Amino acid sequence: MSEAEHSRRTRSPRRGEDWGEGTPAERSEFPHPTRAPRVDLSSPGGGGAPRHDWTREQVRALFDLPFPELMFRAQEIHRRNFDPGAVQISTLLSIKTGGCPEDCAYCPQSARYDAGVRAEKLMSLDAVLAEARTARAAGASRFCMGAAWREPKERDLDNVCAMVEGVKALGLETCATLGMLTAAQAQRLKAAGLDFYNHNIDTSPEFYGDIITTRTYQDRLDTLQRVREAGIHVCCGGIVGMGETREDRVGMIATLASLPAHPESVPINMLVRVGGTPLAGEPKLDPLEFVRTIAVARITMPRSMVRLSAGREDMSEETQALCFLAGANSIFYGPKLLTTSNPGRDRDRDLMERLGMRALEPGD
Repeated sequence: MSEAEHSRRTRSPRRGEDWGEGTPAERSEFPHPTRAPRVDLSSPGGGGAPRHDWTREQVRALFDLPFPELMFRAQEIHRRNFDPGAVQISTLLSIKTGGCPEDCAYCPQSARYDAGVRAEKLMSLDAVLAEARTARAAGASRFCMGAAWREPKERDLDNVCAMVEGVKALGLETCATLGMLTAAQAQRLKAAGLDFYNHNIDTSPEFYGDIITTRTYQDRLDTLQRVREAGIHVCCGGIVGMGETREDRVGMIATLASLPAHPESVPINMLVRVGGTPLAGEPKLDPLEFVRTIAVARITMPRSMVRLSAGREDMSEETQALCFLAGANSIFYGPKLLTTSNPGRDRDRDLMERLGMRALEPGD
């Protein structure tokens, strides 16, 4: 091959230049990519501060970017705000399992579904602290406690506050998800030392009614506001793969990214299809669409911890690696997430070692 021919085959055609029929392979196998839409990623005042004025049109444009462009932008923003090789290890414990009166279509803990989860009493303080010590020894720096309630009763909140105090004394970051809260309950949890409160919006406002009818979208937003006003960090994200459209994923991210303050923690869950729940037969979401959701969350909420949450048991290691590249910087360690399976610790350690990534230490 002549030098001129080699040069022509390894560059793009210049304006006005016609390569004719001489390069059909390049034309058919490697078509010229669609130009990436222009999306304004800057803050209104400049300086790279997080924005809170994201529109659906802008979030949709991010989802529609060519995959390499989206990943580049997400990684670029991730590196401005975090160590790209560090991942926070969290553990999630179900401190009160089953018997929930809500009708969330994805949840095996609902009393309305026959999903093989029996109702149990609230765990004892000693049992919870023993689990927290085990989690810390396994490398976790964050310990989350979940209870299957619509909202906590006062007598139960006394016990949860003692758990928060005990876990906090072990040097672990604390998080709880207990359902809806009153302002007074949020203040009590803050006084006990709770760092984060999780209350997901689940999906877009439009699709929400297809997933749950026993509490409104506004109920969730009201709880988030009470948590924020109490001075507790907000942990709020959603679930994808529930039969929603991309537009619903756009709506979910746009809702989170346009809150007055971004959630400090944004868990993105892949639906775990559990027999007996209404969503048990839902088809799997394209893994690359899940990665796109992670990337758009990272771009729109640049300083939030984006948590790769439920559904990892069914994800390939390649998909998880792409999620880290897209800006996820936290995973949940341990064999279970509440009542559903999660990759074993050894499997996670092996993957992180092969990727050259490290676990964040408490206080990092």
